[in-house]
Amino acid sequence: MKKIKITDIKGIKVGNAQDEKGGTGCTAVICEAGAYAGVDVRGGGPASRETELLKPVNMVQQIHCVMLSGGSAFGLEAGDGAMQYLEEKGAGFDVGVGVVPIVCGASLFDLVVGDPKCRPDKAMGYAACLAAEKGEPAQGNAGAGTGASIGKYLGVERMMKSGLGIYAVQIGEVQCGAVVAVNALGDVVDYDTHERIAGILAEDKKSLASTEKIMYDEINKARNVFTGNTTLGCLVTNAKLTKDQANKLAGITHNGYAKAITPVHTSADGDTIFTMATGEVEVAADPLGALATEVMARAINNAVKSAKPAYGLKAASDLR
Repeated sequence: MKKIKITDIKGIKVGNAQDEKGGTGCTAVICEAGAYAGVDVRGGGPASRETELLKPVNMVQQIHCVMLSGGSAFGLEAGDGAMQYLEEKGAGFDVGVGVVPIVCGASLFDLVVGDPKCRPDKAMGYAACLAAEKGEPAQGNAGAGTGASIGKYLGVERMMKSGLGIYAVQIGEVQCGAVVAVNALGDVVDYDTHERIAGILAEDKKSLASTEKIMYDEINKARNVFTGNTTLGCLVTNAKLTKDQANKLAGITHNGYAKAITPVHTSADGDTIFTMATGEVEVAADPLGALATEVMARAINNAVKSAKPAYGLKAASDLR
């Protein structure tokens, strides 16, 4: 297994756009030629675009972009910028009188860190697509991770800064990569050591507490937690997959969330994973699922390790 750039996967481009002052942004994952795609939504509070068409029973087989964004449901507008960009490129579903680009997407809740009136819009989505032409995107406080935070069970005072994470590998001819904006209610643990590396702060704000332990201590208490958190991921591969297989892979890849986020898939999270497969290489399903799980978990780790303190929030680097 060797590490690669996610843009080494033929046909895949990734770009970020953000408003750092406003505390939000978006990330476009583009495949102009079309990718077989699936989705799996596990959290209880999703904000999403065009996920229904990814069901195996529906007609469309390939998509051209996944747009991950901040801004809560307002941020879904960023997908319109990808529609414009792809139409200008002639990429989309041929309807005889032109093309209709298929842009899926999901948004996370970041309205509490910066300016709640600053949200990803069509212009920002278009800018993210233009940025995708420039090569490997930044991680940390960038794109959909600009306003991302974690460890929010006790509110703003104890949460930490998170961000956007990317990780990609190659085994033989098989390539697999993940892009993820980590905005979880829970904590993030290291894939290798299983130790907490970021999340809810202890009372002294100099060390980490445990969201799970706090929850257990309050198991009979109804707490009004944030109603919008959400970790958004996109798994990309050059494997040959059917639409059915892409949907199954999206479900399996949630194991990567479970290995790196605790607790995960809460009622206040809209945890979502998209898959995009370019169809270049034959691959066995189970090994690919195991690889996707590891790649996603390591991308989540990169998201918090790459994050810098911002908006009054500490980052993992502050605790080292």
